[in-house]
Amino acid sequence: MPERIATPSKKEEVSSEEWQLRVDLAAAYRLIALYGWDDLIFTHVSARIPGDEHHFLINPYGMMFEEITASSLVRVDQEGNKINPDDFDINPAGFTIHSAIHAVRDDAACVMHTHTTSGVAVSAQKEGLLPLSQQSLFPLSNLAYHDYEGVALREDEKARLQKDLGSSNFMILRNHGLLTTGGSIADAFLGMYILQRACEVQIQALSGNRDLTPIPAGIVDTIRQQAEQVTRGMGGKLAWPGLLRKLDRVDPGFRD
Repeated sequence: MPERIATPSKKEEVSSEEWQLRVDLAAAYRLIALYGWDDLIFTHVSARIPGDEHHFLINPYGMMFEEITASSLVRVDQEGNKINPDDFDINPAGFTIHSAIHAVRDDAACVMHTHTTSGVAVSAQKEGLLPLSQQSLFPLSNLAYHDYEGVALREDEKARLQKDLGSSNFMILRNHGLLTTGGSIADAFLGMYILQRACEVQIQALSGNRDLTPIPAGIVDTIRQQAEQVTRGMGGKLAWPGLLRKLDRVDPGFRD
């Protein structure tokens, strides 16, 4: 069998708070792989480390998502510099998108970005996400769009990305994919789960060659209040322990 990538443990080198963030973020990467939302070594999830330094954790470039561990995550500053020079390199495109959001959204403790087939398909449709399912209502209550500008490497795109996102927690990157933010890793993951499911339902519904029944506009308009009641402010903390138990059963290496 091929050898696993060996990464020295950082558990004794970082604060207990940072270690818990690392465990949760590594779990998010493993869950993305488990649900089939990964795109080889591409796309990213980042988590801001509390403090005045505005550092955040992001995945090492070159590792498959099912290989990522708490210790392999890379701590970077707002300029994309690795705090630990011995860490793996990072994907500059990932840094551009995630640093732009972390720079202006103190409430965005986690930023999650995917390139799933259904997500990219909906992002390419002119009308974007449609009110076709209950799942679609939650992102529609808080959804933004950003037009495609090529691979996200240019510094000047950051300002437009920040403006387009505004205070939203869901974003569809046109011709590119999906993005969610959350006050915790759990909330960002739950947001992505719901947005991804809404896109999957839309693609399947549109492929059925039958007239569709959209959700009435009045229900869409009142969904924000209903979403807060149903999910208790996204509800990630309710689902997250069960997801971690699931990983501990099928893929426990994320805690290393």
